[in-house]
Amino acid sequence: MTDYTKYLTTEVALGRMSRREFMGRAAAFGITLAVAGTMFETAARAQEPKRGGHLKLGLEGASATDSRDPAKALSQFMFVVGRNWGDMLVESEPLTGQPVPALAESWEPSADAATWTFTIRKGVKFHDGKELTVDDVIKTLQRHTDEKSESGALGVMKSIKEIRADGDKLVLVLTEGNADLPLLLTDYHLVIQPNGGLDNPDAMIGTGPYKVTSFEPGVRATFERNQDDWRQDRGFVDSVEMIAMNDATARIAALSSGQVHYINRVDPKTVDLLKRAPTVEILSTSGRGHYVFIMHCNTAPFDNVDLRLALKYAMDRETMLDKVLGGYGKIGNDFPINETYALFPEGIEQRAYDPDKAAFHYKKSGHSGSVLLRTSDVAFPGAVDAAVLYQESAKKAGIEIEVKREPGDGYWSNVWNVQPFSTSYWGGRPTQDQMYSTAYLSTADWNDTRFLREDFDKLLLEARSELDEAKRKDMYRTMAMMVRDEGGLILPMFNDFVNACGKNVKGYVHDIGNDMSNGYVATRVWLDA
Repeated sequence: MTDYTKYLTTEVALGRMSRREFMGRAAAFGITLAVAGTMFETAARAQEPKRGGHLKLGLEGASATDSRDPAKALSQFMFVVGRNWGDMLVESEPLTGQPVPALAESWEPSADAATWTFTIRKGVKFHDGKELTVDDVIKTLQRHTDEKSESGALGVMKSIKEIRADGDKLVLVLTEGNADLPLLLTDYHLVIQPNGGLDNPDAMIGTGPYKVTSFEPGVRATFERNQDDWRQDRGFVDSVEMIAMNDATARIAALSSGQVHYINRVDPKTVDLLKRAPTVEILSTSGRGHYVFIMHCNTAPFDNVDLRLALKYAMDRETMLDKVLGGYGKIGNDFPINETYALFPEGIEQRAYDPDKAAFHYKKSGHSGSVLLRTSDVAFPGAVDAAVLYQESAKKAGIEIEVKREPGDGYWSNVWNVQPFSTSYWGGRPTQDQMYSTAYLSTADWNDTRFLREDFDKLLLEARSELDEAKRKDMYRTMAMMVRDEGGLILPMFNDFVNACGKNVKGYVHDIGNDMSNGYVATRVWLDA
């Protein structure tokens, strides 16, 4: 059974997919009607998810500076928090990445894909009892277009020039056509809130499967099941407890001893040790996530393109993949797109470790003295080890890198996107356009390499409205080359998401969208004991 057919049958078993939809997708995949019918019946008779119990997650990524406002969500911890209590208009299918309905039950574009009409689901209640209306959706989206909101989705929302109602439908008018719009609305910051969150963006009131019962930044968050949830295919446990565990050793100990049911960010170096525990299951998912070293292109000494190239050639990616990820990933090429994205630009030469080229560009840059790199254990699993490996490989090119280990608490507010050279990670985005719009568009709040190029911005906007896929693919190739050769991104590896759970945790969905089942881990799994 392929991953895709396994996904389809799992969706049937969970009651998430009708017979008609299953048969249509199976046929498109080349499965005969007779075989598909048998598969459907078998899946439909599978064991139903068990309800009840208290699910405990031990997660890295929490900070005392975490904001309750979904617009400002930064960390892995808050990513899952938001998924627990909130919904977006659109979600993405776990294996294909295609858009599927959520609070918007359907949508229709104009012929030029510049105007989109969304039908908003009826009968949905917020946690405070208020019924969802199109006005709540409009005000939510409008809030994320306001620079004062500091929304992580601001780069995406700037392409929308008008947000209005047409009766009980939502109409979005774009500055130019964009066939990817539904996928852009899956951005995890765009949680639909009562009155758009304008009254109290920190209230944590949404339409999701769980209600927030307590939240202490950097410590824990607790939830209870939403009895009025509009969906029956999620939220199987009675309550959820998310415990901040930024220390990798503490997470492993907690899972091994049964104190928690699930942990994220398993260091690949500890996988073999965890596998020995009879009660533990390793969860490894390939996707779009990537570990990065980021330089600010507008800050000395990194405003020198030759220095940036020197630092890129000075990295031994293969050794880093082997030593840091234990092979749980793939080599990166200094642009944030891999083959899981539609219209991936094939044939770009892989950048390899080359001390001679690094030394050439370093000399040409005129720089002398050490280069300060800031890192932390929370940047990504093995980030400190990766920085030390980088330091060693750069020495062979005559480049001295000073590694400064920063504390985990406050790293995302005090170092990332603040200091000019640091380590970080990205979970990927549903489309190339969204990845570039979020982190490489000149006006994006999360442009963490300070890549400020008018020609890149222009090309990004042109590609967004180009409906000819061949032309659009060529544009994405040009953009990839700009970032690769002239940007401040060093991307040594795309990581597999390596997490772990107790064997009594069932229903885990491997999702290419992002880590921890695209943040939906607590909403999708159930406890078998």
